[in-house]
Amino acid sequence: MAGNTLKHRLASRALLVAPGVYDMVSLRLANTFGFEALYMTGYGTVASHLGLPDAGLATYTEMVGRVRSMASQAAAPLIADGDTGYGGLLNVRHTVRGYEAAGAGAIQLEDQEFPKKCGHTPGRRVLPAEDMVKKIRVAAEARSSPDFLIVARTDARTALGLDEALRRADAYANAGADVLFIESPESIEEMHIIGARFDLPLVANMVEKGRTPVLAKADLEAIGYRMAIFPVAALLAAVHAMAGVYGHLKATGSSLGGPAPLYDFTELSLLMGFQDVWDFEKNHAN
Repeated sequence: MAGNTLKHRLASRALLVAPGVYDMVSLRLANTFGFEALYMTGYGTVASHLGLPDAGLATYTEMVGRVRSMASQAAAPLIADGDTGYGGLLNVRHTVRGYEAAGAGAIQLEDQEFPKKCGHTPGRRVLPAEDMVKKIRVAAEARSSPDFLIVARTDARTALGLDEALRRADAYANAGADVLFIESPESIEEMHIIGARFDLPLVANMVEKGRTPVLAKADLEAIGYRMAIFPVAALLAAVHAMAGVYGHLKATGSSLGGPAPLYDFTELSLLMGFQDVWDFEKNHAN
């Protein structure tokens, strides 16, 4: 099972690097690099699938469909963003069961009020800690296998301070979380405080130009993090490249002399599985 691989990998002190994947092209491309885990970013998935902000607008049905599609082709365990669980405790149970059945190796649940917001944007509000403790307990009970991991995220740092975020993480660990995710520490010093506090695996959320310093792998390991996610790095790069292509097409009416290097079309066709189509047609040609 994918989760079993992820659980054993996180027992190591070596940092697990999980790139953000947001659609099937990004997932298939990430597969080719041999990552040990992939992170289904809510921000990128909602943006690419619905063209909407990551602000609680995507439904459970829409997101579990994305989980199923991605997990079916992922070459490594998929850590899937489950937002707030899409409602109350009964919804959390339904979400955990659905994500596990869809093939994810882990689900990330956060303690924001609904509708939630991206963790590096302003205006986030959090539930009472006791309400999130109940959600984590339900999530742990709902899974069919302990190898399906519960990643508990708190967004309390921004509005309520680091001490409250640490207190909540302690409570979520006691409630049954397997991995702790303290969102948006605002300095390296705060990251060191987090790293020294917990024995459970910790997630570092590396968002370029976000609220948290983006650090080198060795520095994250030294602090005590066991997983680093890079949810939007590929998406930011893709949008930057596309903006250059579209701008050049608008200005010149042609792709000739464009500002961005282009992926080889034949290689893209192979990446998307056309070789199987060609082989099938060759074998079954009349």
